[in-house]
Amino acid sequence: MRIGLFVCHCGNNIASTVDVKKVVQAGLKLPYVVFATDVDYVCSAPSQKNIEEAIQEKNLNRVVIAACSPHVHEETFRRVLKRAGLNPYLLQVANIREQCSWIHDNVIFATIKAIDLVKMAVAKVSHHEPLVAPKVGVEKRALVIGGGIAGIQAALDIAEGNIPVTLVEREPTIGGAMAKLDKAFPTLDCAACILTPKMAEVNQHENIELMVYSEIEDVKGYVGNFEVKIRKKASYVDYEKCVGCGICEQKCPSKASSKFNLGRGDGKAIYISFPQAVPKVATISPKHCIYFQRQKCRVCEKLCPADAVDFKMQDEIVTERFGAIVTATGYSLFDYSQYGEYGGGRYPDVMSGLQYERFLSPTGPSKGEIKRPSDGKKPETIVFVACVGSRDEAKGRPYCSAVCCMYTAKQAILTKEHLPESQIYVFYIDIRATGKLYEEFVRRAQEEYGVQYVRGRVSKIYTDNGKLKVRGADTLLGEPVEVDADLVVLATGFGASKGASTLAKKLGISHDSYGFFTESHPKLKPVETNTRGVFLAGACQSPKDIPATVAQASGVASKVLGALSKDQIETSPLVAAVDARRCIGCFQCLGVCPYKAIEEVALNNGAKIAEIIPTLCQGCGLCVATCNPGVISLNGFTDNQLISEVEAIVKG
Repeated sequence: MRIGLFVCHCGNNIASTVDVKKVVQAGLKLPYVVFATDVDYVCSAPSQKNIEEAIQEKNLNRVVIAACSPHVHEETFRRVLKRAGLNPYLLQVANIREQCSWIHDNVIFATIKAIDLVKMAVAKVSHHEPLVAPKVGVEKRALVIGGGIAGIQAALDIAEGNIPVTLVEREPTIGGAMAKLDKAFPTLDCAACILTPKMAEVNQHENIELMVYSEIEDVKGYVGNFEVKIRKKASYVDYEKCVGCGICEQKCPSKASSKFNLGRGDGKAIYISFPQAVPKVATISPKHCIYFQRQKCRVCEKLCPADAVDFKMQDEIVTERFGAIVTATGYSLFDYSQYGEYGGGRYPDVMSGLQYERFLSPTGPSKGEIKRPSDGKKPETIVFVACVGSRDEAKGRPYCSAVCCMYTAKQAILTKEHLPESQIYVFYIDIRATGKLYEEFVRRAQEEYGVQYVRGRVSKIYTDNGKLKVRGADTLLGEPVEVDADLVVLATGFGASKGASTLAKKLGISHDSYGFFTESHPKLKPVETNTRGVFLAGACQSPKDIPATVAQASGVASKVLGALSKDQIETSPLVAAVDARRCIGCFQCLGVCPYKAIEEVALNNGAKIAEIIPTLCQGCGLCVATCNPGVISLNGFTDNQLISEVEAIVKG
């Protein structure tokens, strides 16, 4: 056994708190350590070359790197070992930066702790065995979940790389939230003019299969070989036959609130979401359809010139195989009715920002005219309230939704263009305008359009003599404020899309406490998840504006194209394994495995035991901790390896 130790200064990140020279000296006294040295920056190209040379010249067969977190550079050092002719898994990284120097300011204590971490790493690596990464074939197809601007951009970029894409959207049309917008900040260009050409391109692209009104039912498999069940929901209209003429919607006698207009404006039981919908096909809502409720009517079926209405249609499950999956499921808006003091849901003239956006849009319920929902009159005074469901710990939303300040400024400007004589107030906490030309855009609202910004929270909104009374405080002047308003717009924040946690379980990925999907590493792997082959794009990860969403979607596409460019993919050998001779078949491990990587296997004698599917296993170790008989082990983290770390500390 010949172990080499390399201790990194990391500039002052480590060396300012840890006496690196002492760590090297202590390391030389450890069993099997035949070479130890300190390095200024162990991850730099010259240092990597020096490690390769040391492995060959000193005939090292194990390596310990004492530096930063293995999450950052472990793969880098494995490649160094491989180039030097050593098995890449005969490596152990001691984290003396995040676990030591960054959290201590006492040099003596930090140095002692760093030495202990190195002792543990040396002890563990002495029990390492060579591991071989298995290779799996690749299904060169991609699945994109979500048909908003993130999913559209990712699908188009992947398809342009000559990889077939299936785009699944749970609504009857693609476009997502962006399709509901009138204009986009800071340029105030028409949102539909930007979006609809891309929507049409998705529908016409030879490498894209579009599946609308569909949802993910189940996901099995692993990177390169995902098996996905997709539920094509019954729309009761044959999309292949429907020509989008709209006769059915015009003649339908039922009444329903418009889902696309977020409950503002009238709709029908059979509907086409909006004029530029892609695909432009009708869908029936059984909840509002007279035939489904009372077994009468069927006017749409009788009048349809294409014979497309089919009341006997059933949900259909299709199974497809994909090599990579992109989640682009977008966001949902905060339910403003949780602010009872604001009257949302009780007062018709209090609405969310996106509802107001529909009133601004020419395709909205008022055809672009701003009217009070209560009486149809043009409002003279409009109040915008920022941070409704954002930056509020009391509502469980301490985070900033990133775009509310900007879309409020945009809507204020558009309102002044529609109603030049109107008086507009914006109640805000802080203005956060960090994008390109964003700060200038907010100043434009204030200086060019005369929008009055009032720094302070609104405490209450109530009605008095047909007016909305907005009571708050101006924290700059230090006095209370009350405004008589005709219309109040609440800048509701972003939350995770509905059903995000359920989808996360199906995909085997993580989400944070707010429901947003979690990336593998916030800096080095911002679009990848803890399940290899599953990627994130857009606001499903965190609140984002359109430019950031499009940029991330294109970045995801490059990752997918890179992953699917190979005929085979190496998977990690750091996976669990079951000792079949000792397994008693209790299957407690099945219940805790988040990756569906364990299955029941029948033996010749009829007994059943657990078996790990290596390509699905992510090496989390939950099954190892759960197994009462102790018959499951984890490659790279065996009992002997872990016990040796403990003994190294206990024995000094």
